[in-house]
Amino acid sequence: MTILIKVLQFFLSLSILIFVHELGHFLAAKAFKTRVEKFYLFFDWGFSLFRCKKVNGKWRFKFFSKNVPEKYTVTEYRDAAGKKQKNYEPIDLNTLPEDDWRRSDETEYGIGWFPLGGYNKIAGMVDESMDKSQMQQPPKEWEFRSKPAWQRFIIMVAGVFMNVVLAFIIYIGLLTSEGKTYLPTAEVNKYGIAVDSLGYELGFRDGDKILSVDGKYYEDFAKIPLQIIIDKAKTVEVEREGKNVVVELPEDATATLLSTQDAEFISTRLPFVIDSVADSIAVNGKMEVSPARKAGLRKGDQIIGINDEATPYFHDFKNTIVKYRNQDLKLLALRARDTIALDMHLGEQPLIGATVKSFDMAVKQYTFFQAIPAGFSETFSGLSDYWKQVKLIFSPKTKAYESVGGFISIGKIFPETWIWSLFWRMTAFLSIALAVMNILPIPALDGGHILFLLVEIITRRKPSDKFMEVAETVGLILVLGLVILANGNDIIRLFK
Repeated sequence: MTILIKVLQFFLSLSILIFVHELGHFLAAKAFKTRVEKFYLFFDWGFSLFRCKKVNGKWRFKFFSKNVPEKYTVTEYRDAAGKKQKNYEPIDLNTLPEDDWRRSDETEYGIGWFPLGGYNKIAGMVDESMDKSQMQQPPKEWEFRSKPAWQRFIIMVAGVFMNVVLAFIIYIGLLTSEGKTYLPTAEVNKYGIAVDSLGYELGFRDGDKILSVDGKYYEDFAKIPLQIIIDKAKTVEVEREGKNVVVELPEDATATLLSTQDAEFISTRLPFVIDSVADSIAVNGKMEVSPARKAGLRKGDQIIGINDEATPYFHDFKNTIVKYRNQDLKLLALRARDTIALDMHLGEQPLIGATVKSFDMAVKQYTFFQAIPAGFSETFSGLSDYWKQVKLIFSPKTKAYESVGGFISIGKIFPETWIWSLFWRMTAFLSIALAVMNILPIPALDGGHILFLLVEIITRRKPSDKFMEVAETVGLILVLGLVILANGNDIIRLFK
């Protein structure tokens, strides 16, 4: 059931993102009186699940139907050099039945059967459909290729713009309805950080209190590990045993962190003060009384040791308890002002059935009007951070390309239960990711078309249709390669 919930969230989020992105292109094209032949959610290779179109003033609907034939007949011939060529002849539409869809120049709206994409088919544009028939005919005033470069530029950038706007609107809604919840760095610094072996190698120590990263203070502790990685931080200032110490990070720190995918090289540490005790836990598919309940632990107790080993902090407890599977042990705990010893038997799983009292989270509330600038800041902070991550992917030294994920990775970021606030937060993040990826200057992506249009505006020279066809083909190969890389990484991870 949890997998189904994740899948449903993934496809709903993807559908929203695609629809909004393509709607941007559609509205811009219509604003400049450019004909849009198709507006589709998902791809309709061969057939579509649903389609509708206005024909002779009446809306017509079709379900589970094959693609409508083109408006051209294709004949092949060989030119003087013996090379095979194609000739596209327009069909006389007046010879077609009155209800034939080809007689209408209205936009066809539909839903395809392959649910991982969507598109606008804009008349007179070389796109991923590689439809050359229309390009063989003289340009029409309502075609994309006949419009001024600045109008074509706006049409192409409108999709990315709409994704940014969508993220902005979502953040405004989230900030207005629930505010912003985060873990203050000052709260973490009460006990300092916990580090694993990699964090130790980088120069951090248990108990360090982080003061700044490359001279910048971060109020939200969750941003610190991310910024160390994506900003390729050189120094981190910490307070260690009452003294300020500057940790000089190795040059290959980012590459090391990305290659190991270590998200907890620095983490929080706090005393193991029990917040709640579970009555039972699952053991081999069966519910049994929890070790914590059997031992007599109570809410408010603070675990400080296991047998003769001191565990002053929760991460110490986690690292120590795993050594006592299927054994009897003695827990030392503080209860009020007394130190007590409790006998416990641990099963195969190193779980006792108790939760730790966590930090006090900070919540910043916003009115609607306060949420507008805050939403703007969240959006552009997200764009900046994601752009930095993309740059890491194309940096061979970091080997970040090995961490790229595809559809499986995207699906995993959604929670196992349907929580609307988390769904919208994930959708905003993916909207930003889609905007950044689409603006990359790769032919077949919006960014490739935008790049060529900028060159045309500057040089006042328009690339030939043949050049655009070749560029589109090269771009499709590159995009396909990225898709294979990302999803290939996902598949490899499944078998690790």
